[in-house]
Amino acid sequence: MANQDAGLVTYRGAVYPAHCDHIGHMNVATYVSKFDEASWSFFCALRLTPSYLRADRFGMAAVQQNITYRQELFAGDVVEVRSRVLEISDKRIRFEHTMYNVERGEIAAATEITAVHLDKVAHKACPFPATVREMAQALLASGG
Repeated sequence: MANQDAGLVTYRGAVYPAHCDHIGHMNVATYVSKFDEASWSFFCALRLTPSYLRADRFGMAAVQQNITYRQELFAGDVVEVRSRVLEISDKRIRFEHTMYNVERGEIAAATEITAVHLDKVAHKACPFPATVREMAQALLASGG
């Protein structure tokens, strides 16, 4: 059984038949979509709030994402995503989302994402606000 205590809960939901492919497994697009929803919750926990990201000046941009599929998911399965900081630097963050099958307590998939804090006017990476770096450092230290 996987360690479902690691990280922040950033998504919880169900797999619907429309999320499945021609052989009945949750499709790749849905994994990416659920991980994307988890990213928005994770950013909010880091103080990169929706209001901050919708404003004119700053945003986030993913520069790399790697997904590992471990166990199949089917319609009706309930999933939870837990997220944790792996590394934070001046302009870049590397984090992980782990998706669990809640009923079985098993890891269904995991993704590691590298993203940069973006100056939307200059179209280049820029430093995170100090409050974001501090929160990410605190989560990194706590395993979250």
